[in-house]
Amino acid sequence: MAWLWWIGIALVLGVAEMLLLSLVLIMLAGGALAAALVSLFGVPWWGQALTMAIVSCLLLVALRPWLLRNWRRRTPLVETNVAGYVGRTAVVIVPVDASGGRVKLTGQVWTARTETGAVIPVGASVRVVQIDGATAVVVPAEAG
Repeated sequence: MAWLWWIGIALVLGVAEMLLLSLVLIMLAGGALAAALVSLFGVPWWGQALTMAIVSCLLLVALRPWLLRNWRRRTPLVETNVAGYVGRTAVVIVPVDASGGRVKLTGQVWTARTETGAVIPVGASVRVVQIDGATAVVVPAEAG
């Protein structure tokens, strides 16, 4: 009956992998399936656990990097959170210089500063080149 426990563990890990998409839990599920297989041959519990550990490690070291490499090659990287703001344009609402100012970026007001120290007047379009903490580092939109 130990094999049923290992199948149950593999199923739980498989479902958790579908939620997290880390390609780690699925490797552990593969180890649990290997442990279920050896339990059918009457291997004691410590041998089953050892089989799970060894197979999981082998899958993590050998298969996961290959899967990640191929997954990233097929799926474009989409920046999210503040990294997604880099490259966007904003409108200056308080003059921006090297020490500060304010811009409207994606409907939100952000503190901003210029990269070069130039003063950018109200109403000008700027491009975000970096997010530094809660401050957008900007350059005039015409610049590169």
